[in-house]
Amino acid sequence: MENETIIKVEQFCTHYQVEVSFIDALQEYGLVELISREKERFISEEHIRGIEKLIRLHYDLEVNMPGIDVITHLLKRVENLQTELNGIRNRLQD
Repeated sequence: MENETIIKVEQFCTHYQVEVSFIDALQEYGLVELISREKERFISEEHIRGIEKLIRLHYDLEVNMPGIDVITHLLKRVENLQTELNGIRNRLQD
């Protein structure tokens, strides 16, 4: 974790032109994990791609926060099912 690249929430929001309250709402819904250090909040670089998707859902497609929460959970579920299906296919081919 010491080599982890992190970005201040405020810098991230400025760059992507989103409100800090949007990131706060994502955190409240458990859709993003923020890192707190010395009274500052940061986003791990590894989570940026996922947050970009959430930004597009909200700002481009006008999906509200509960909708984003549902979409995110359904996508994770589909991903898990796909992984499970691939595992079953691999066992059947052996």
